[in-house]
Amino acid sequence: MKSLLVLLLVLLDLGLTHGAMHRVPLRKHQSVRKKLRAQGVLSDFWKSQNLDMVQFSESCRMDQSTNEPLINYLDMEYFGTISIGSPPQNFTVFFDTGSSNLWVPSVYCTSPACKTHPVFHPSQSSTYEEVGNRFSIHYGTGSLTGIIGADQVSVEGLTVEGQQFGESVTEPGQTFVNAEFDGILGLGYPSLAAGGVTPVFDNMMAQNLVDLPIFSVYLSSDPQGGSGSELTFGGYDPSHFSGSLNWIPVTKQGYWQIALDGIQVGDTVMFCSEGCQAIVDTGTSLVTGPSDKIKELQGAIGATPIDGEYAVNCATLNTMPNVAFLINGVSYALSPNAYILPDLVDGMQYCGSGFQGLDIPPPAGPLWILGDVFIRQFYAVFDRGNNQVGLAPTVP
Repeated sequence: MKSLLVLLLVLLDLGLTHGAMHRVPLRKHQSVRKKLRAQGVLSDFWKSQNLDMVQFSESCRMDQSTNEPLINYLDMEYFGTISIGSPPQNFTVFFDTGSSNLWVPSVYCTSPACKTHPVFHPSQSSTYEEVGNRFSIHYGTGSLTGIIGADQVSVEGLTVEGQQFGESVTEPGQTFVNAEFDGILGLGYPSLAAGGVTPVFDNMMAQNLVDLPIFSVYLSSDPQGGSGSELTFGGYDPSHFSGSLNWIPVTKQGYWQIALDGIQVGDTVMFCSEGCQAIVDTGTSLVTGPSDKIKELQGAIGATPIDGEYAVNCATLNTMPNVAFLINGVSYALSPNAYILPDLVDGMQYCGSGFQGLDIPPPAGPLWILGDVFIRQFYAVFDRGNNQVGLAPTVP
């Protein structure tokens, strides 16, 4: 049986779930936001969407923001391309709302993982500045160490000057050897950043590179094309969702952490009836929760353990219950077609569960993680101006 290849990479006490898959690039297209800007009515549009414009900087330049197209690896990972230095050196990075550091492999790295990915050459960049501070990030299956440098970082036309980033010197173990991405670009709050580095998006805001202090994520479930997955800096694209965005306050400014009012399976609230905490995390492929709760949830949807994973009979999807997350008075329901991940194993169809147990100890945990299985169904807007997350059903 082919494994989903879940890598429990615990970054700053949080798990990043990854699966090594085949690359399927998606198309880039012009967003409604860019069309509105061209017509000179973007500001009026933001006001009509009930954003609190007073809390946004008056110096925001409405002519600079960007859509970063993402690559979908069979609905398990989403990557994009950035460049560092002058002339630009390109890297594929994992955009992760569950961490806050940018790092890429360094030319000084001798680990096997660095031999399978492009490496950054500081001597080849005329804008590079040596910082020299050491950093270390510890994962559940290994660790990452290196030094911090500074250079210009470009993301689809936006160039951040003097961005500090990690240059890995050691990447021991097998964690990154076969990874389809080269590095990670964290989009969490500054309090998560190792070494006190200012995150990329914070510098985008400080340098007035974005229209508004928000970014948004659309994850397509169609790896063959169509309207491609994208990360939008400085705005959001209403063509990717239906109805209005529902805004949820951030309860703790580290991860994008929010409060759950309950988790309902079918017609029954089975978990979090007295409230619990969750994070909206692009760095996790599945939906995770405390192991004992997830085991109970697997039983409730009819999933049984097979070779360390949970699976269901593919013929029973139409009889399985919805699983709904109750958040700030709104129900966000995942249908069986959303939380069951089909696959082919030895020519036979296999249907794996999109839920997984992950115990995050205090003080960060316990936490539920609303990963890509959730975000594919609900367009996510991350609002640093008001410290809130906006969610709305995605439009395929």
